[in-house]
Amino acid sequence: MGFLKGLLIRLGSTAVAFWLATLLIPGISLNSDSVTETVTTLVLVAVIFGVVNAVLQPIIKTVGCGFYLFTLGLIALVVNGLLFLLTSWIADQAGLPFHVDGFWPAAVLGALFVGIVTWILGAILDRD
Repeated sequence: MGFLKGLLIRLGSTAVAFWLATLLIPGISLNSDSVTETVTTLVLVAVIFGVVNAVLQPIIKTVGCGFYLFTLGLIALVVNGLLFLLTSWIADQAGLPFHVDGFWPAAVLGALFVGIVTWILGAILDRD
């Protein structure tokens, strides 16, 4: 039961972070007509983001280890922005009304914002 609780808290906090990002960061939009469609879209985008990060990020970190060392980890901002942009593209292909306008500043700031908000909510809600 603990694993499922942690997974649901992580999913919910990521969905809330995406919702806040659509409200606060210019260039990130969610165009839906109803509250149900908005919530469904946010949860599905959070799932897409989680899968993209779980699958691609370890591969990118392993292959690009030298870049991470050379840039003292700052390349992570670029990688996270690109993964955020990929999430937007996958959501668009799936017909979800979530869109990120471009890499800079929307995707980079969105990824940074979602990461920070998810971390804060995870610490407050004690997801582990």
